[in-house]
Amino acid sequence: MDAYIIDWLHLLIRFLHVLTAIAWIGASFYFVWLDNSLENPPQWKLDKGIKGDLWAIHGGGFYEVAKYRNAPETLPKTLHWFKWEAYSTWITGMLLLIVVFYVGAQSYLIDSNKADLSSWQAIGIGVSSLLIGFAIYEVACRTPLIKNGLIFGLVMLVLLTAMAWALSQVLGDRAAYIHVGALIGTCMAANVFTTIMPSQRAMVAAAEKGQSPDPIYGYKAKLRSTHNNYATIPVLFIMLSNHFPMTYGHEYGWLILGGLALMGAWARHFFNLRHHGVVKPMILVSALAGCMVIAWVSKPSEQSVSAGTGGPAVTDVQALGIVGQHCTACHAANPSDDIFKVSPGGVMFDNLDQIKAMKDRILARAVHTHDMPFMNKSGMTDAEREVLGRWLEQQ
Repeated sequence: MDAYIIDWLHLLIRFLHVLTAIAWIGASFYFVWLDNSLENPPQWKLDKGIKGDLWAIHGGGFYEVAKYRNAPETLPKTLHWFKWEAYSTWITGMLLLIVVFYVGAQSYLIDSNKADLSSWQAIGIGVSSLLIGFAIYEVACRTPLIKNGLIFGLVMLVLLTAMAWALSQVLGDRAAYIHVGALIGTCMAANVFTTIMPSQRAMVAAAEKGQSPDPIYGYKAKLRSTHNNYATIPVLFIMLSNHFPMTYGHEYGWLILGGLALMGAWARHFFNLRHHGVVKPMILVSALAGCMVIAWVSKPSEQSVSAGTGGPAVTDVQALGIVGQHCTACHAANPSDDIFKVSPGGVMFDNLDQIKAMKDRILARAVHTHDMPFMNKSGMTDAEREVLGRWLEQQ
């Protein structure tokens, strides 16, 4: 019953996390587009202090949007703020991290083949990575480095990739990826809480007093908002990566993460430029080409692909023995695993027909990427993977 309750908590929190993330990322994309698409307003609007405006049509109506250079002469009675999308996404994300990776540390966080850690030691490493990573980002934002967006972004990318490498040495591969995503999400939410919102409150306070807000507040808020905008695609990739073991499960998964994060941010740059009327399709082409290069160089090695092509034939009894020892604790009609009480994905290996039906997936995940058994809880050896691979190739 405990596992059943945890599964429902997992489902509810994941659903809320995805829902709030859609709202936050959607708002981020919209406001960056809005800011970059503003046009020079007519003189009468300039005289009112309006910096730029635009017209749009949506939902059967026309919209006129204007952005003031500093602040309007008088504040409206109702002023809409955008913050809870960010806070809700971070809160649900942290709850998801706790429920999945910290409550289930022995199954999802710890890889005994990498480091012999207790649950609390592994959790401590995970939490410390978030605190240290956030501190490094905040310090970097207070250095002259912040004045050069390109150099700042590349330095942050290198540091994130280094963090992914360090975590992958002591935690499970999925856990390492997720903690990098949690770090990015923490910095993004903190940008809203510690910089964007305080800056906007200062601007409102000055406007209420009839004063002209200090431009530094608008600059700080816009800068952190831009950081968040470029971080969205990398963090979305990490959210989806646990479905694709050829990324996090690769020997150089940390480097794949860094490469794909770079391609994602680079692709985002195309759209940010396009909002300004600058269309450079080669940015998207090069981003796609970069992803293809990463996919090519990270493909399974020839030795891994040919694992099942040589050696003596393997009998069905041998294959069943390996699958029974390493797979059916989870993938069965009645799992015996201490965590999975229902077969993950409905995939079952109770008989030869079920195993043969999933031979391609087994070959990819148990032989080529070593992603299964999950966290290698059963201690499947390379020799057993090679034998299973030969049997699968024979089918």
